[in-house]
Amino acid sequence: MPKRTAITHADLAPSPQGTEFGSKTGVVLIVSTILCGLCCFILCLIAEATRSQMTWESTHKKGEENQCVYSGSGKLPLLCAATAFVGLAVAMVIEHMYMLIAISKSPPPALVSWDPNYLPVKSLTWQAGFFFVTTWICFAVGEILLLIGLSVESGHLKNWSRPRPNCLVIKQGLFSAAGVFALLAVFLAAGLYLTALRAQRISQEQEHVRREVLEASALYASPPQSPRLSIITTMARENPVRRENQLEEQQQSTWASSFASFSKRSNLV
Repeated sequence: MPKRTAITHADLAPSPQGTEFGSKTGVVLIVSTILCGLCCFILCLIAEATRSQMTWESTHKKGEENQCVYSGSGKLPLLCAATAFVGLAVAMVIEHMYMLIAISKSPPPALVSWDPNYLPVKSLTWQAGFFFVTTWICFAVGEILLLIGLSVESGHLKNWSRPRPNCLVIKQGLFSAAGVFALLAVFLAAGLYLTALRAQRISQEQEHVRREVLEASALYASPPQSPRLSIITTMARENPVRRENQLEEQQQSTWASSFASFSKRSNLV
């Protein structure tokens, strides 16, 4: 015999759409954003390891100053920094656009009817504000550091081996710091998404409790029904076959009692 499974209310509930919090699209997008941040971090480490450096050369001539020479053209760190710059910007823009669309399509009554004095609501508000501000601060700092590295590395693509009086190079740790800020930005953005998801679930729970309270109050506020009417209502909600059987049993019992009373009266007469 096939195994029967009970159907619960969660099975009948509609699954979240792709533009809502908690959907598969949101999970895939968050995971992709974190992976993109990891890739940007790795690219920044590569740019840090291959960044251009300078060496001083002495001319051994009177009246001439020492000149500097670059150690490389800077093409590889420039390519890595540019890829990290564009990738981080695209990932952050797509993720925040998705969150804005999901918030705009979330049910407004549940979000508007929050009690501001409710402790979880206060904590979620502070968490959301913290994640939002720190995400954009880390993103801005990382992008500015990458932009500085791009401008410096692109200044000696041509004739990089020619000695010159001044050589502008990047200080050690600039690309690494940009990678750290990029990684922090994507993780903080994921925290912002999880905070918004938790806020939506709390609002849905509050809305569900509010509906149950309204239904209970409406049930207790309705006038009491008579016993006969309640029996009829209960029978109407039951299975039709079972209801017919009960009606036949009641009729048979009524006929039997009527026949017994009639026989008793006949004996007395």
